This record gives sequence, C-alpha cells and structure tokens, in this order.
Amino acid sequence: MNLSVFLTGMTMGLSLIVAIGAQNAFVLRQGLRHEHVFAVCLACAVSDAILILLGVTGFGKMMALAPWLDPAMRLFGAAFLIWYGGKSLLSALRSGEALAVGAGAEKRGLPATLLACLAFTWLNPHVYLDTVVLLGSISTQFPGFEASFAAGAMSASFLFFFSLGYGAKRLRPLFARPSAWRVLEAAIALVMWTIALGLIAGA
Repeated sequence: MNLSVFLTGMTMGLSLIVAIGAQNAFVLRQGLRHEHVFAVCLACAVSDAILILLGVTGFGKMMALAPWLDPAMRLFGAAFLIWYGGKSLLSALRSGEALAVGAGAEKRGLPATLLACLAFTWLNPHVYLDTVVLLGSISTQFPGFEASFAAGAMSASFLFFFSLGYGAKRLRPLFARPSAWRVLEAAIALVMWTIALGLIAGA
C-alpha cells in the first residue's frame, strides 16, 4: 500500500463525489428524515466501489492491447476535468440557490428506497465517466500502485456517503446557505483543474 497514492485516490474521489447532484440530494434527504440511512449509504458506496474496481482493473488490460489508449484517455480525462471545473466555477459565480431538502414526502419502505437509490446511481451517465473512465485513466499514472489508488477512491465514497447520510441533521443549516455551496463549487473547480494539468503533463 502506497500512502501517497492512496491519498491521491481519496482526494480525487472526494472532489468528484461532492458536487451537487440528484444522488447526493437523495442521500441527504434520507439522512434528514432518518429513513434507511445505513442501507442507502451502503448501496451508494458499494456501487461506487464496483465501478471504480472495473475502471482500475480494466484499463491495464485494455492498454496492453491498445497502447495508444493511455495518452488518449489522459487527454479525454483532462478535457472532462477542465469542463467539469468550469461548470463548478460558473455555478460558484452565478448560483443563488440553496439545496432543497424538503422532508414532506410520504415515507417509503426499504425496497422502494433502495430501488430509487440504485436508479440515481446506475442510471446516471456521469457516474460511468467519473468512476470507470476518469478514475480508471488517472490510476494509470501509478503503475504497480493501482490498488492503492482504487482503495483511496473507494474509501472516499464510503467516507462521503456515510458522513452525508448521518451528518445531514447537523449540515442542514450549512446547506440552507447559498454561500456555502459557492465556496464548495469553487474548491471543486480548483481541484479539477489541478488534476487536469497533471494529466496533460503525463500524456
């Protein structure tokens, strides 16, 4: 286990996962309502872990058959990160809205809740770009330590989802303030662009 690579994977995983989206809003809402919080957090984190594993293990085999794939995917990943960072920065500059987490909906049973949770995760096309493609391509920068990178990224998913689900009650005042989201989005943009420069330099 390489600690530096592990922390890089964790940082990259967190920077991708904290962006405002339907899945995070769903987890936050479940936490605020105290409904099936453990099951929802576990479903999201395990789904991420499966996708990250597919990305990290699949890229080595694919590049052995197609050597051109590594630089191509690094440039693709850099372009995606630049776009993602720009979107986050634009949101930080223009957004005036807080995240809506209304708790007035009717209580759902566990099967229905898990089905909705898995739909938010697996039916979102961006999750494949973030985990399989993007994290898979970044892991190639650490030959021999891909497992450390994957472990860091997976740990980020477990850390984030369980913190969000169980910390939702305490976070509610923060999420009600638009200024907090602006700071978060600006930080995401900075992280994305820093990683994009690293990918371009290694292509």
